[in-house]
Amino acid sequence: MPKRVTPLSEVRVRTAKPRKSEYKIFDGGGLFLLVTPSGGKLWHFKYRYDKKERKLTFGPYPEISLADARQRRDEARRLVAQEIDPGTVRKIQKQAKTTETETFEVIAREWHVKFINTWSDSHAATILRRMEVDLFPWAGNRQIAEIKAPELLAVLRRVESRGVLETAHRVRTIAGQVFRYAVATGRAERDLSVDLKGALPPPVKKHHAAITDPKEVAPLLRIIDGYRGHFIVKCALRLSPLFFVRPGELRHAEWAEVSLDEAVWNIPATKMKMKQPHIVPLSNQAIEILKELKELTGASKYVFPSVRSFARPMSENTINAAFRYMGYDKDTMTGHGFRALARTILDEVLQERPDLIEHQLAHAVRDPNGRAYNRTSHLPERREMMQRWADYLDKLKARATVIPFEDRTDEIRHRALVQAILRKQK
Repeated sequence: MPKRVTPLSEVRVRTAKPRKSEYKIFDGGGLFLLVTPSGGKLWHFKYRYDKKERKLTFGPYPEISLADARQRRDEARRLVAQEIDPGTVRKIQKQAKTTETETFEVIAREWHVKFINTWSDSHAATILRRMEVDLFPWAGNRQIAEIKAPELLAVLRRVESRGVLETAHRVRTIAGQVFRYAVATGRAERDLSVDLKGALPPPVKKHHAAITDPKEVAPLLRIIDGYRGHFIVKCALRLSPLFFVRPGELRHAEWAEVSLDEAVWNIPATKMKMKQPHIVPLSNQAIEILKELKELTGASKYVFPSVRSFARPMSENTINAAFRYMGYDKDTMTGHGFRALARTILDEVLQERPDLIEHQLAHAVRDPNGRAYNRTSHLPERREMMQRWADYLDKLKARATVIPFEDRTDEIRHRALVQAILRKQK
C-alpha cells in the first residue's frame, strides 16, 4: 500500500530551511520541493513512463507558487494517463518557442534594438523602414537558418524592379548585417548575402548637387540674402555656407550647444554621422546672425525650430524646398551641397590645409600615428580658417548689390538672368 503523504502548506514551503545537504519535501502525486544547501527551492515532478522513472522540473519557488506547481503536476499526470510523455511534450514546446524566436524578422528587430544607440535617429528610422517595406513582407516569417541566397536575391530584385537600384544594394547590406548578427548569436551558420556579391548591377554613384564655381556662388549668396521667406529659414540658409555641416546636424542644432561668448558650436557625438563630437568655430558673421536669430527662437530648445511649432526642429525638407522656391532645382543645389562648395573653394581657391578642411567637415582625419584627431585638434587654426572663409564669402557678395524679389516668378527670372550672363562670360 503506497505511503500516505500529507499535502504541503504554503507556510511549510516558505519556512523550509536549508541543511548541510539537499533534501526533499513531498506534496503528493509525484510533486516535491527540493531544498538546496544554499537555500534554493525547486519544484520537481516524479513520474513513470514506459516502465521508467522520469522527472520534470517546474521551476523555483517562490516564482512558481505551490498552487502553480500543483496545477502543472495535474496537467502532467493527465498526459501520463493518456500515455503521453510530458517530458517529450516539454521538449517540443521548447523547440517551438525557440523556432519562433529565430525568424528573420525577430532577429532583425533584435539587431536593430541592439545597435540603435550607435546610429542617428534618422538613420535608425531609415533602416527600420527599409526592413519593414523591403525585407519583412517576403522573408520576415522565414527561419533565418533556412533562407537561401536565391530567396534573398528575389527580395532584392523586387526592390530593383522599382527602379531604385541603390536602395537594393543598401537592403542587401542591411540583410548582411542581420545575418552576421545571427551567426554571432548562434542562430545561423553564415552570412549568405556575401554569395550575392555581383548579382546586382553596380549602382550609379550620385553626388549631392552643389555649386562650386565662385562665379556662381556669388549670385547664390546674394539670392539667399534677398530671400523673402520665413526669417528662421533665411537664417538657416545664411548660416549653411558658414557652417557647412550636414543638413541634419544643422536643423537639430540646440541653443544649449552654442556659446556665443566662446564663439563655438559644440555638436554632441549622438548627432554626428561618425559618432564623434564636433566643434564648429563661429565666425564674426555667424555670431551676428545667431544673435539676431536668438531674439526670435531663444525660447525654443532648437536654434532652427519648425515654423509651425517651436517644440520640434525644422523639417528635413525645408532648406531644399527653399532652394526650389528660389529657382534652384535639385540637380543644381541642395542643402548638403554647401559641404562640397566649401571643400572645393577652401582647397582650390583659398589653399587652406587639406587636413583642416577635412577635420572641419567632420570626416575621418588621422594623425601621422594613425590616431583619429579629437574634436579640439587644431582648433585655433580651424577658427582662423573659418573666419577667412566667412570674409571671403562677404567679398564674393560685395561684387554686386543684393537683388530682393517679391515672389518666386521674379526670383526665377533673376536666376535665369544670372545664368545667361555667366554663359556670355564663358
